Amino acid sequence: MTVERYPRSARRYHTAIYVVTLALLATGWWLLAGREGDPSPIARLTGIPDARIHTWLGWALVIVSLAPLPFTLRGVARFLRETLRYDRGDLRWLVRLPPAIITGRFRRHEGHFDPGQRIANVAIVVLLLLLVASGVALTLVEAGPVFAIVAAVHRLATIAFTIVIVGHIVVACGILPGYRGVWRSMHLGGRLRLDTARRLWPGWTERQPADAPKTSPRAR
Repeated sequence: MTVERYPRSARRYHTAIYVVTLALLATGWWLLAGREGDPSPIARLTGIPDARIHTWLGWALVIVSLAPLPFTLRGVARFLRETLRYDRGDLRWLVRLPPAIITGRFRRHEGHFDPGQRIANVAIVVLLLLLVASGVALTLVEAGPVFAIVAAVHRLATIAFTIVIVGHIVVACGILPGYRGVWRSMHLGGRLRLDTARRLWPGWTERQPADAPKTSPRAR
């Protein structure tokens, strides 16, 4: 038995964002490590300097992030509503999170996202906006105190964003025992085992229409 958590359009949008973002982080950390004069494997392969590749990837992220939004306003509104919700018991859920990531015994919550995901969503969106804004500013300001301040903000945002993204990947890949199986919600057709959905998102799972298809050839 399986259930679909995200529509195909959301999965494609998510994939486009993370592919560009991971490439952007890779080139950004290469430059942050002070290796601008030492061409990265990507620079050697393309013959394009790392700084230019990083700038192009930054603009690509702006386009990939913003271009689909006018066509997905309902999905954006739903994402914001579910991310910014607060329910009684959320703090208790967070307190019980450390042992739950090992045992899989999560407290009940009613949202589409669990309280931990909501915090991660806010951090990712805020840091991503900060990275994009400071990155654009760096292309417009070439030197001086403003450049130094913006560069420092961009550097700190990169470090914070990397930490959050690594945590997100660890959870989303199902490496932690409590989150085993969640990777299917965004990959391989996007269908999640029903027992996994009930364990991690009980309120959301119970709200799914009774006549919604719950079986799939991918189910085991």
